Amino acid sequence: MTSTDAARRQKGTRPFSRFEWVLAGRYLRARRRDAFVSVIAILTMVGIMIGVAALIVVMSVMNGFRGELITRTLGLNGHFTGFPIEQQFTDYEQVRANLEGVEGVVSAVAFVEGQALVSSPYNSSGANIRGMSLEDIEKLPLLYQSVEYGGWEDWDELEGVAIGSRMAANLGLAIGDPLTIVTPNGPRTPLGSTPQIRTYPVNAIFDVGMVEFDSLFVYMPIDAAQTYFRLYEDRLREGFEELDPLATDEEIDAAYERVGMATAVEVFLADPDATATMQRPLEDAAGRPMVFTDWQTRNQTLFSALQVERVVMFTILSMIILVAAFNIISSLIMLVKDKAADIAVLRTMGATRASIMRVFCITGTAIGFIGTILGFILGVVIALNAEAIRAWISNLLGITLFPPEIFAFSELPSRVDPLEVTVVLAVALGLSFLATLYPAWRAAQYDPVEALRYE
Repeated sequence: MTSTDAARRQKGTRPFSRFEWVLAGRYLRARRRDAFVSVIAILTMVGIMIGVAALIVVMSVMNGFRGELITRTLGLNGHFTGFPIEQQFTDYEQVRANLEGVEGVVSAVAFVEGQALVSSPYNSSGANIRGMSLEDIEKLPLLYQSVEYGGWEDWDELEGVAIGSRMAANLGLAIGDPLTIVTPNGPRTPLGSTPQIRTYPVNAIFDVGMVEFDSLFVYMPIDAAQTYFRLYEDRLREGFEELDPLATDEEIDAAYERVGMATAVEVFLADPDATATMQRPLEDAAGRPMVFTDWQTRNQTLFSALQVERVVMFTILSMIILVAAFNIISSLIMLVKDKAADIAVLRTMGATRASIMRVFCITGTAIGFIGTILGFILGVVIALNAEAIRAWISNLLGITLFPPEIFAFSELPSRVDPLEVTVVLAVALGLSFLATLYPAWRAAQYDPVEALRYE
């Protein structure tokens, strides 16, 4: 033996050499006498696959819910809502124009809003009445483009209403049918307030995909809403300093003008997350006392709960991968016990402890790697086709999975986040590798003499 061969023998094999990979591959392949160990390895692989797939699917669906909730909520409600204080909001058109001139503001809309009871000959329900001009409705693409029946033609001139598809189904209404709106705050009489009752034809039926809006909101022209909720004041026109007590009705109508009021104004930003830096410029640009509240403050409880739920679900589902990782430990320990004689022979032939440890680390990590890749493929496929799968299962079983009345959406949303998928894969691979360390270390500690004594 040359000095070079002796030095190579003393040094041992190169880390992660072909010898180690070939040996680890042989230990992964099933033989008749190793069938039980191989079955445990396969079950471990399946467990990791299911855990990774479940994590990807659940996190994608939760991302979809959060994304759709933000998109649809902010598609109809502004990033800021400004409420007037100290004086009546009769200058809403000027305020709206001032706010739209602020850098970073996409649009601003003014509206009249109130609660009422809506009814038809067949049913009745509570509703949120919102009065808006056609110019402002066009600034809300989610609403403007979601009309299924009817349309917005001559919206400001016609005293009609637009209702959601679920409200139309609940009340049994179609285009042209009358909708009666009732509010207790009507005209005052010596005996007290009387209910305000008006009937309007249905001009449009929309479907924005959110149960809350499709079943609760009624839109009408802002002038009609101001008249219905009595949000106006009669002002003497310029040039009429005083009116003759004997003036005719025509002269009185000519002398006075009706000035409507708005309830609030909503502002849409180019960057929804820039609320902290935009509030002061909006307050300064309004030109009158107003209180602005941003969408994060209005929905803080909801989105905080969603964030907590995402973290909790990630932690719980990660335990599936953790359990599968423990199966890697048990399967490798059994494999080490079964291969004790082989380890002893390898040690006598010059294999180092580190080489033996790497062989079993490669074996266990390979189980986790294959399970992780299969889970990644399965999870992404399911996440990208979540709605189709939901519809197929619903049709197959004859039941409604994720009913929109509970989950607020007519479809099951799903959005795959590459960063979250990367984190899931890293967690699965990391746990798989950590699970191999103890069995591999135990294999490396085998004494060849003791292992071969009874062979």
